[in-house]
Amino acid sequence: MNRLTKTLLSSTLAALALAAVPAPALADGPIVQTAEAAKAAFEEDRKTILAMAGDFKVTFDMQESTPWMEGYEPLERKISGGYESVRVIEDTGTRIVLQHLLVTGDEANPYVVKHWRQDWEYQPEKILAFTGGDNWEWKAVPEKMRAGRWSQTVYQVDDSPRYAGWGEWEVTQGIRRWRSNWTARPLARRDAIRNPVYDHYMGINRHQLTPTGWIHWQDNTKMIASKEGGEAKPVVQEYVLNTYERFNGYNVAAAETYWDKTKGYWDAVRSKWDEVAEANGGIRIAQEASAGTTIANELMILADKIKDGKETPEAASAKALALIEEGTSRKGG
Repeated sequence: MNRLTKTLLSSTLAALALAAVPAPALADGPIVQTAEAAKAAFEEDRKTILAMAGDFKVTFDMQESTPWMEGYEPLERKISGGYESVRVIEDTGTRIVLQHLLVTGDEANPYVVKHWRQDWEYQPEKILAFTGGDNWEWKAVPEKMRAGRWSQTVYQVDDSPRYAGWGEWEVTQGIRRWRSNWTARPLARRDAIRNPVYDHYMGINRHQLTPTGWIHWQDNTKMIASKEGGEAKPVVQEYVLNTYERFNGYNVAAAETYWDKTKGYWDAVRSKWDEVAEANGGIRIAQEASAGTTIANELMILADKIKDGKETPEAASAKALALIEEGTSRKGG
């Protein structure tokens, strides 16, 4: 057998060996499963989402890394933390709502802040997506991308929307993870108060359980929109790792008391935001750097008045609904 024949034979065998190896699955391709496999995956998805409820010590680790704009100096890494009680406030089977309650202060004088909220919906037809400025609009999830997937919609402290994405819970390297599509989101308060050069993020969300809790990892590209209506430009990359470690060595009772007293009020607030979004094809509400929406502080104060017995839930709810109606009807808001 001459050298050329040997070379051709070796190449043929190598090609056949490669052909036998299955190609890697597309991360964002349609999911095809048997009915039994789909049901099993659905139940496992639910179990994983519900496992994010509980009491936690939380670490927030944020770091700008790679600058994409010439001359931009990334911010130094910032690490902070706190205690959060996460409660399941709705579970219909295909929709799970988790409310985060941040507990600050010392054991004797705790102060509870209604923190962010995450809504999970199975095989959603649409999501309430941030579209820039003060606007959130309903965006259809492509039909072929709905099967087997969950959307996650994140809401601000006053239950106004922040961002939404969709993705699949999957197991890779023995770890069960959920990863979103690329999602647009407004600036977080930590950035907005600095009046930075960038004005929004494009990010990917990841959630996964750990032996002691769970993590929320964000891969954010900080962007600046074009004033001429052209393509937005990247400024810097940011990595955010929020770590939730199960822990109840703080005043968990303060979170329970706060929620028991105010949950009816916040239910009315959520319903009003939902009503506005459905009626208007989305939500338009003015934002301010220090608080999120321009009505956030007033809505939070009303909840505190209920907790302190200075306002009835009915009276506070009426005022809150009026604030949302006015805020979403106002020109520019």
